[in-house]
Order: sequence, then C-alpha cells, then structure tokens
Amino acid sequence: MKAEQARKLTAQALTQLASELDQGASDTLTAYLGTMAKFHKYSFGNILLIASQQPDATQVAGFGTWKKLSRFVKKGEKGIVIIAPVVIRKEQVEDGDKDTAIRFKAAYVFDISQTDGENLPEFSSVSGNPSGHADHLKTFITTQGINLEFSDNLGGAHGVSRGGSISILNTLEPAQEFSVLVHELAHELLHQSKGKDRPSKTVRETEAEAVAFVVNHAIGLDTNSASSDYIKLYRGDSETLASSLERIQKTASRIIEAIVPS
Repeated sequence: MKAEQARKLTAQALTQLASELDQGASDTLTAYLGTMAKFHKYSFGNILLIASQQPDATQVAGFGTWKKLSRFVKKGEKGIVIIAPVVIRKEQVEDGDKDTAIRFKAAYVFDISQTDGENLPEFSSVSGNPSGHADHLKTFITTQGINLEFSDNLGGAHGVSRGGSISILNTLEPAQEFSVLVHELAHELLHQSKGKDRPSKTVRETEAEAVAFVVNHAIGLDTNSASSDYIKLYRGDSETLASSLERIQKTASRIIEAIVPS
C-alpha cells in the first residue's frame, strides 16, 4: 500500500479507537474483570510451586472459589500444593495483651483444566481471516532481524517481545495470532530502549495495541471491543492515545505499507 493511503487509513482507524475509548467499559470487559477479581493473586513462591507441579496451568483457584464460579473439580483430580499463611492469635489473660503469629500450612488449588461447569467470561478477541497478510507480516518481522518462534506455553500470555525475538502461543486462531503478532512487533519497534526514556507500562501497552488495532482494521479484521478493552485494562484512555499519536501513526503506517499490496 502506498504511504499516503496508509496514513489516511491510519488516521481514520485511530479516530474510531479514540471514540471507543471515550465510551464506558464494554459488557464483556465488565464481566471479565468481575470474574478475574475472584481469583487470588499468588506469591512468587507459590507461582513457582504451581509451575513445578503443573507447568501448563493458566487459571488456578481453590475448591470453594471454583464452586462460586459454578465450576466443580473433576472426580479424581489431584490438587496442586501451595503454601498458605495462617494467623494464630494467643490470648494473654494476665495482662490483656494479644500476640499474633503467622504459621504456614499446605493448601490445594486446581487449574481450570481440572474443572467442569459454566464457561468463564472471556476477553474480547479479534475475528476474521487475515489470509495472505499473515505470511507478509511474518516475512516483514524476519526482515527486521527479529526472530519469530511459536510456543506451547507462555505463562498465560499470548505473545512476548524480548528485544530481537517474538514468541507467540501456537494455539491461537488465525485472526488472533495476526493481531498478537502486530502487537508484539509494535513493542519491538517502539519499546526496546532501556532507561529513563522508556515509556510507562500504560503507554507501552496503549501504543502496541493501538498499532494492532489500526493494522487489523487495514486488512478487514473485526476487532470487536478487543483493543479498547485491552487498553482500558492497562489504564489507558483517549488522552494516552492522543499523546502517542505520532508514534502510533508512523509505526502502523510502516507495517501497513509493508504487508498490504498496492
């Protein structure tokens, strides 16, 4: 695609994205966040314990939490052991003081794959057929000197940018894979510098997802509310988008020019 066409298309798409960001949270995002709030945030030590016992675990919770979410542990499933703190209070009658101590005990959690029941609310995703654009995108990535690899497990992430390499989960649908590839490519092109000039996490994720939104729009994929929901998840908004407009426009236009035939 010619540069002028790419710039025009980019401007139109970013206007649409800004409008979506100015609207309230979508029903999909609200439901998703409500469910995620029920999941406990585990310590780093417990994360290592979970990973050592079940490396492909994605969402873990105790028996009671799964029950509240209308899901039930399958018969015969073996729990994943974690260490849970227990507060012990000792009454000292003679002086009225109360001493507390922390003890630890083994507790058990279960991955979602070990349960059956109601489906959990899912995050919005991109749909459609990227067709030959996917191959053009992968070629463009490699011509930038970026190594591209596919993985069975990325610790819950769909894609990872590591500065010179991109890893993508190999179970994604074609449209989702394309979108994630563009997102991680944007990180590679914009965010691999270190030090004080590196933008905040909110800015980085807003920029990368805005680039993905524009490129998805350019090839005719249906983004639903996926991009605006993702940006809101990282506390981005239309002001964040506006402050990075030039960087987003240049990066998105560059990708579109490379992968969309004239």
